[in-house]
Amino acid sequence: MSAYKGFASRAIHLAYNPLENEGSLTPPLHLTSTFVFETAEAGGEMFAGERAGHIYSRISNPTLDLLERRIADLEGAEAGLAFSSGMGAITATLWTLVAPGDEIIVDETLYGCTFAYMRHGLTKFGIKITHVDLTDPENLRTFISDKTRVVYFETPANPNMRLVDISHVSEIAHEAGATVIVDNTYATPYLTRPIELGADLVLHSATKYLGGHGDVVAGLVAGRADQIQEIRLVGMKDMTGAVMAPFSAMLILRGLKTLSLRMDRHCASAQKVAEWLEDHPAVSKVHFPGLESFEQHELANRQMSQPGGMIAFELKGGLEAGISMMNGLKMIQRAVSLGDAETLIQHPASMTHSTYTPEERAAHGISDGLVRLSVGLEDLDDILEDMAQAMPQVPVAAAA
Repeated sequence: MSAYKGFASRAIHLAYNPLENEGSLTPPLHLTSTFVFETAEAGGEMFAGERAGHIYSRISNPTLDLLERRIADLEGAEAGLAFSSGMGAITATLWTLVAPGDEIIVDETLYGCTFAYMRHGLTKFGIKITHVDLTDPENLRTFISDKTRVVYFETPANPNMRLVDISHVSEIAHEAGATVIVDNTYATPYLTRPIELGADLVLHSATKYLGGHGDVVAGLVAGRADQIQEIRLVGMKDMTGAVMAPFSAMLILRGLKTLSLRMDRHCASAQKVAEWLEDHPAVSKVHFPGLESFEQHELANRQMSQPGGMIAFELKGGLEAGISMMNGLKMIQRAVSLGDAETLIQHPASMTHSTYTPEERAAHGISDGLVRLSVGLEDLDDILEDMAQAMPQVPVAAAA
């Protein structure tokens, strides 16, 4: 049990005592590949799992261990596990949990690389992928079967901001004996804690808000201790080798210290930007949990403490309008990723979801005019001014 109750206090102090580390305020960076055993017997006990300790940094490392303890605590989980990327976390987790003949049920909208891994990777090994509209949890009852091992979804979903009711879906999935995995990258544990709502495992691309500075690629998973240990020893150690470097762990630990402050600013600015977009004549629709016009606004209020820093909006001019608007921006950066101090914008149809066919994009709720905006930490007036001067670049016909 932590001595610190508040989220920010735990993110800064949990599981580390400077006085036990020669007074170093910042946790040491353990740049070592291997570890020395006190005796041969001690080493044997560690390999047998009878004694706690570090053996080799592909399995565990003190710097990573601190990060894993903190993300587990912030997510309300028993244990955490660090990876070299978000996709490393996803692939190592699923390789551990499924086998040929099993089924994974996923929502209709997924991050592009997750979609590619599911549809073009796992299916080659005899694993069935079934897309279900999980925005209505009752749809899951129709499709779930004794072959379903995992129910997987993002909430909010990348890039169109669809929400899934974690509690309701988890209840249905558990009745069938399936494991529920939630990608919590967009919300972070500061806004949503899926495990406390009934999910079994929660995943992050720590590259995004948890790191927060655009200078590291990393992934995390948190859940029950026995499941995390299995993923560590099977999916990570033996199947993917997707091990986070200690230096990356240090950067994520740094990011966690300011996560609550940054998220408050991201959320407040995004609310104002979403309201501005909703009133713009070139925009046909804004997808943002903080707007009363958002179809799942009530669910957002129940499941999220704040609406987040991500906005999806539809331009009336479609593909051409999206590209034109992005090219007209001066301060806002045209880039993939999200959750950085910089405001980032991208056009899924021509970028992250180019692996989808046009028909697949339409089927998964990604229109040609959909634009994804990660609202950063710049002054709000500067963000709005840049958006305003770029928006007229949209063809006149698009705004008609």
